[in-house]
Amino acid sequence: MNRRDFLVRGAVGAAALNNFPHHLFASTTRKDASDRISLGPRKVSCSRLAMGTGTNGVGGSSNQTKKLGVKGVADMFKFGYDNGVTFWDSADQYGSHPHLREALKSVRRENVTILTKTHASTASEMKADLERFRREIDTDFLDIVLLHCMTEDDWPERKKGAMEYLTEAQAKGLIHTKGTSCHTLGSLRAAAASPWVEVDLARINPAQVAMDAEPQVVLGVLKQMKASGKGVIGMKILGAGALRDKADECLQFALAHNNVVGRRDNRGEISCNIWRCVRFAQNLSRSH
Repeated sequence: MNRRDFLVRGAVGAAALNNFPHHLFASTTRKDASDRISLGPRKVSCSRLAMGTGTNGVGGSSNQTKKLGVKGVADMFKFGYDNGVTFWDSADQYGSHPHLREALKSVRRENVTILTKTHASTASEMKADLERFRREIDTDFLDIVLLHCMTEDDWPERKKGAMEYLTEAQAKGLIHTKGTSCHTLGSLRAAAASPWVEVDLARINPAQVAMDAEPQVVLGVLKQMKASGKGVIGMKILGAGALRDKADECLQFALAHNNVVGRRDNRGEISCNIWRCVRFAQNLSRSH
């Protein structure tokens, strides 16, 4: 999708959300951003909401790292932590490991869950990445490591060496759980079928902006993942920023589904601590 198509689809999606059917996403079960959940078969403990570091990231930087800097991103994480959001998402592609390191100066490592992502394909590349990642973040272990941005249907064959080394690293306690982030429907289906995948990062929002297929198609694959015991984390919840003015509707849509890590309360409204974290991040980005 080129930039023009992305902007057009974002505008169309936002318009469609003006009449969002809140009543269809009501629930009697209260879920909060700070809820402690067990993610995937390894039961990795994390908050229901995660805070990320790359709306769009490439070449070792992202919107957030460029606009906020090391201190600004660390402040964002600290704000989330103070509001019970202890799940931190990063990636080598975003260049955000030093930002996590800075945040860890004021937060105990055992109190947060750290996710990062790698483009490694071979065992030697993965070994080098894990050693460097732990050094950059200043941590002995990583909670979640994902193969970043899978687009090919046959990624399990292409990434075989990296997958084997991650399994070894898991046995040694260097990482706690492993999986993929997917950017096509074919790669997502391959992740659902792979017994190696324990956690998947999937693109989901109600307007089909920056997504792999129609929301109901994607949700069907996520339901399959959940049924097999995999952990599922939603990304592009706000359409990579195109739907940021419809945060309530987008969060509500994603968090109404039990197949996706998320949150919504029993009145169909976004609870205060999620909204405060989202609004804080938006304001912080605008001020830098």
